[in-house]
Amino acid sequence: MRAVVVEQWGGPETLVEREIERPEPGLNEVLVRVHAAGVNPVDWKVRGSGALIEWGEVPVLGWDVSGTVEAVGPGVTVFRPGDEVYGMPLFPRQAGGYAEYVVAPARQLAAKPASLTHVEAAALPLAALTAWQALVDAADVRPGERVLVHAAAGGVGHFAVQIAKARGAYVIGTASAGKHELVRGLGADEVVDYRSVRFEEVVSDVDVVLDGLGGETAQRSLAVLRPGGRLITLPGPDDVPAVTPEGVRAEWVLVEPDQVGLREIAAMVERGELRPVVDAVLPLAEAAKAHELGERGRTTGKIVLTVA
Repeated sequence: MRAVVVEQWGGPETLVEREIERPEPGLNEVLVRVHAAGVNPVDWKVRGSGALIEWGEVPVLGWDVSGTVEAVGPGVTVFRPGDEVYGMPLFPRQAGGYAEYVVAPARQLAAKPASLTHVEAAALPLAALTAWQALVDAADVRPGERVLVHAAAGGVGHFAVQIAKARGAYVIGTASAGKHELVRGLGADEVVDYRSVRFEEVVSDVDVVLDGLGGETAQRSLAVLRPGGRLITLPGPDDVPAVTPEGVRAEWVLVEPDQVGLREIAAMVERGELRPVVDAVLPLAEAAKAHELGERGRTTGKIVLTVA
């Protein structure tokens, strides 16, 4: 099968299309013919050094996939060949989404939202699951709460705005001025231009902050939280502030495969509460170009590779 492999850890130029052996499904696994694969910041971050991820013999990036079940292994009862599925299998182990076929545990996938194309569905799993697990599982956002989403036009951020809004929250997003219309269109009640004003000077009394930036942003976010507030940070455990105001909780969330979450996300899509924003679509052979685009830090929503 065709796949884009990492020939050596380094820049985008290390991504090369190769013919490699097609995997076969084992117990409780399915073989998925990949139609589209999402591109995420973790892809280019680990491409530089190979750190954080458990790799197979041939390093193949990619976790977001949408495609069709080609074959099922022994013990699989939830899918049959021909079913359209999407998901983020195996993270943080290698899934190999930048390829024509992927093997995944059956219960780490879910039925693709029927109203979405494979390209749109491939934009969902990692970023939408991150937002879901942060806001629903970790922060337990409730109706009437005030939620601040940093980088609200980004991959995780644009889903977080919609999920928080669907849960009845008052949503504030930070984004550059040119992206304010988009963020408001996703449901944000307020949008702050982080380039012209410090957000802590104009935002206060927040119940939940979702921080996808880390560093000083996480520390500064403590100032806007109410007693009882929750700071959820995503970049890494080192970005969780060591000291927090009394009554404020701060924690790191690392996304994990989650069939229940995928089903909830698909249901939101079908109810019209959630939609992916796809910034660019490129063929699998141009994975290096996709990484170059993503690393510029100007992406609105997601970048997706077409495979099939």
